[in-house]
Amino acid sequence: MASPHRIAITPGDGIGPEVIDQAIECLTLLRDRFQLDLDWDVFGWPSHQWHKTHGEIMPEDALEQLRAFDAILLGALGDPGPLKDPNRYLLPDSISLAPLLQMRKGFDQWVCERPARLLPGARQYLADERAKDIDMLVIRENSEGEYVAQGGRLRPGSEDEVATQMEVFTRRATDRIIRYGFEQARSRARARAEAGQTRQFETIDGRTCESQVCIITKRNALRYWGDLYTEAFEAIAAEYPDVATHHELVDAACMKFVQCPWAFDVVVASNLQGDILTDLAAVLSGGMGVAPSCNLNPDDPTMPSMFEPTHGSAPDIAGQGLADPTAMLFTTARMLQWLASDGDGKLQSAADALYEAMAADLAENGGERRPTRVVGEAVRNRIQA
Repeated sequence: MASPHRIAITPGDGIGPEVIDQAIECLTLLRDRFQLDLDWDVFGWPSHQWHKTHGEIMPEDALEQLRAFDAILLGALGDPGPLKDPNRYLLPDSISLAPLLQMRKGFDQWVCERPARLLPGARQYLADERAKDIDMLVIRENSEGEYVAQGGRLRPGSEDEVATQMEVFTRRATDRIIRYGFEQARSRARARAEAGQTRQFETIDGRTCESQVCIITKRNALRYWGDLYTEAFEAIAAEYPDVATHHELVDAACMKFVQCPWAFDVVVASNLQGDILTDLAAVLSGGMGVAPSCNLNPDDPTMPSMFEPTHGSAPDIAGQGLADPTAMLFTTARMLQWLASDGDGKLQSAADALYEAMAADLAENGGERRPTRVVGEAVRNRIQA
């Protein structure tokens, strides 16, 4: 008999526990309804409260404990709120957010995947009617680049202080993230074709393709890794003649995300630049409150992947029961879909049921602000209907 899929749930800070509660109730319902071989444990770390009690953001063996799970579902990390409490226990970001990088690097979660699709009911920030057609996948290299934590400070506090921050890019990591982007472009094109919703992208030589990959760099200023990305992109693109290719500098990409986001399909970017672009893409697809995110290790199934909503801990509304759990529940659906990639049809059905219930709820109530529990109950009622 196969072992159950195991999830480590880490509610974290601020609104994290509030939105995670709704995810757990949905998971419980889905487990019963679809007879899922699914189990989970809830951890009090990483969090401000754990640090306040134990003097550390999470135990020394935290990664060893998490390694036993198939996936990690994380609520939010950062300022726990509420902001009206000036005496709240508050850690610097370098401590409170450190577990994110530790998990991503410790489990080699080298893909950060953030879909940006404007669903019915989501807030449309752009006036152009074509913005309704936003449907892109932004893929962020998650293992190296600007976030390798290499550097230091010399003569701190003095007028001669020097701070250095090193960026590290390897050909291996560059190749694998770009190839992953092309594979996702093909996969998205197949899915659109099956649904009868094909898209058209022009190539430089005038051909038309049903998918596209855009590589993002700042090669005019950051020459060395920019050239590495460009050369790797051109070499790998030759293996995918059915996929249109495009290159943008990151500043131009930010402008075009606003001017014509419907022109993008799959976007591949470095760690820092992808971090910025995915937040912008989230707003274009309705805001942080509806945007899911996942940190994946596609190579090693023994390593857990980590799923978190794009939003933060929202200390301004923490503890008030006002947090919108939409992004958390879309993220939970994405986690179930990932776990179903081993061929578990029941998990895939559960993922589809949760996603469809969320999409229907958003379409009907997207313009209304509702308490956290009201949203969760509405989604669960749709699943049971």
